[in-house]
Amino acid sequence: MSLYNIFDVAGSGMSAQSLRLNVTASNLANANSVSSSKEETYRGRHPVFAAMMQEAAAGQDSSSVKVEVLGIVEDQDPLRQEYNPNHPLADDDGYIYKPNVNVMEEMANMISASRSYQTNVQVADAAKQMLMKTLQLGK
Repeated sequence: MSLYNIFDVAGSGMSAQSLRLNVTASNLANANSVSSSKEETYRGRHPVFAAMMQEAAAGQDSSSVKVEVLGIVEDQDPLRQEYNPNHPLADDDGYIYKPNVNVMEEMANMISASRSYQTNVQVADAAKQMLMKTLQLGK
């Protein structure tokens, strides 16, 4: 793999982790929302990633693996249903509906995405330093 491909790989990783952080923040922001029906209730969302193999340069047999976002899916876990007949959003049976977002899992997701992003930054920085050292060899 060419040293220049490292920037593409690290960049795609940073982009994917940035999206993961945004989705996690959205889940946390809506974790305590309340609705009067199952259809209107916020459902947790999760990004789906895939490693994409691409040929490096023509004539070379090496390849680089980038991260591609395939999409964002809604969590299919059941919603939290709570009996609260005095709530203004309660349905006819006295139930309110809350998202299926687990705050602890989302916080762990946020820490993991943040550390993965940081690791990709360090990889790109190390590649930059190696290129700079290579350029200084000719002096």
